[in-house]
Amino acid sequence: MDSAFFVSILFMDITAAIKEYQAHLRVERGLSVNTLVSYDHDLREYCAFLAERDCRTLDAVTSEDVEAHITALRASGLSTTTVERHLSAIKGFHKFCLRESLTAQYPLQIALRLKRARKLPDVLSIDQVGRLLEACEPFGDDPLLLRDRALLELLYSSGLRESEICDLRLNDLNFDEGILRVIGKGNKERLVPVGSVAARWVTRYLAQGREHLHPRGGLPPVSDRLFLTSKGKPLYRQAVFTVVRDAGLRVGIEGLHPHTLRHSFATHLLEGGADLRVVQELLGHADLSTTQIYTHIDQSRLREDYLHAHPRAHIRRSLY
Repeated sequence: MDSAFFVSILFMDITAAIKEYQAHLRVERGLSVNTLVSYDHDLREYCAFLAERDCRTLDAVTSEDVEAHITALRASGLSTTTVERHLSAIKGFHKFCLRESLTAQYPLQIALRLKRARKLPDVLSIDQVGRLLEACEPFGDDPLLLRDRALLELLYSSGLRESEICDLRLNDLNFDEGILRVIGKGNKERLVPVGSVAARWVTRYLAQGREHLHPRGGLPPVSDRLFLTSKGKPLYRQAVFTVVRDAGLRVGIEGLHPHTLRHSFATHLLEGGADLRVVQELLGHADLSTTQIYTHIDQSRLREDYLHAHPRAHIRRSLY
């Protein structure tokens, strides 16, 4: 390696390195737009913090700099989850720089662990899901109401993320075999089963509702996305959130989120005897440990059922 190349590595500008990392995430990793925006925000803050410490090149960054940044984030009042996201972005960035020979060091040899209680996700009971869906019975052939019912049924039937259901296209449906083709995080494709009830509502929406979603006096929709807005444009994430939230309010459930239906899908499968690795595949989780959170929910419910049903579960042992 000649000396000029070595010097270029030694003084690699952090801002330039971040741009290379962002290009890697976008092109090679195929991360979602939302993830890219979060990483861009987190790394910009990191770069600004380092600049305040007069640290502008990769090889000038030390573990003390990283720890100081994380400490400052904690002190700012950010949630533990948000601080963990920042740390994950920083770790990924420095690993990329080391792997691509943009630097000769990795300033995170000291493990930075954030202590937090693992929060169990919100889950609806089977009865609550039933009441939620029944309360969304369309009046006649209103295209938006048909869309909303089909959307809710599919979210619960197949455990999709809101971004995944927005990205569904007409040719992703195969109701003859009862499956959907889903493009998940990291642009990874998976096949997900569709229940007969959800398939029936989606079919009705396609036959009676979707073609009427277009601008007033306009032509039928030209988009190939499955779910559309009232003006025939692809449905967006915030609209999905609004549909789910409003459906929850109809049955007295405040703050209902699309991910709650995904959590409920996974929990009800495990309670019904599904294998954990099958649920992992259906959810599109890369790591089994992510799916294992639902086993904690299942175990907690087992204990609740035991305490409720066993005649001597609440009787304290007498002292001798």
